[in-house]
Amino acid sequence: MTEAVEQKYIENINRQYQPKDEQATKFEQLRRLDAKVRRPAKIFAYAFGGAGTLVLGTGMCLAMKVIADAFVAGIVVGVVGIAMVSLNYFIYKAILRRRKAKRAEEVLKLSNELLNK
Repeated sequence: MTEAVEQKYIENINRQYQPKDEQATKFEQLRRLDAKVRRPAKIFAYAFGGAGTLVLGTGMCLAMKVIADAFVAGIVVGVVGIAMVSLNYFIYKAILRRRKAKRAEEVLKLSNELLNK
């Protein structure tokens, strides 16, 4: 290794062992807390939206007689899938609103500290 590369490597290791700036760690805490609030709502939205899409697709296949000769059942299943996909956003927002209300005090305290209020 050249001396310059060794110097950068040593500086990198040194930086990793330095005590973290309190402001930076609070910022990381705030980011993690926000992610913790949003994650369950996102997971639900993706899973429920995916399931709704599959139900809608199954209904379409039944209505177009791809899977079986069940036109009426396909319409019913398709409408259920449309309802699931349509309600997904509103359910996501309700879950997110509830989780934000649960953690609001903690987030506001930490963000006000970072904003020096």
